[in-house]
Amino acid sequence: MEDVSNYNKLKESAEQYFHSVGKVYCPAFDEAVHFVAEGFNHLVFKSPRSERERPSQILRFKLLPLAKELVELTTTYQEYEETLQERVVKRHKHIEKRSLPVQYWGLIAILRGRKVKVIIRKIGNGQLHFWSVVPAWVTNKYRDLRFFSTMKGNPEED
Repeated sequence: MEDVSNYNKLKESAEQYFHSVGKVYCPAFDEAVHFVAEGFNHLVFKSPRSERERPSQILRFKLLPLAKELVELTTTYQEYEETLQERVVKRHKHIEKRSLPVQYWGLIAILRGRKVKVIIRKIGNGQLHFWSVVPAWVTNKYRDLRFFSTMKGNPEED
């Protein structure tokens, strides 16, 4: 049986750390990467109503300091993908659905003996923001619409 109280403490600690980061300058993009709530929520949930398995969440929480360090240190990205996604946006005080380009970059490095991948996301003309951190992995899922991709896995879920 898994220790839920330990999970709750780890989650709370990770969330405090995450929000304390705020934003970090990334040499690879020559701009700041923002650590926003949507990124932390993605560590807990695969999709709006589907929570990740607890061991996966705990692993991601523990990788957050390495993720911040990787964003600060990297001068290049190893993976890139751009897709079109339907997003709800406010426009002239009205809410509407629009297809927007969504870009993902994968930053991969070995830090302190751990191979880590950080995913950075940008929606439309928005700011770069942290999307996920995972131990580097390989899968062969194929996406519905791809403009250009060098990425392995599914950045929307990972």
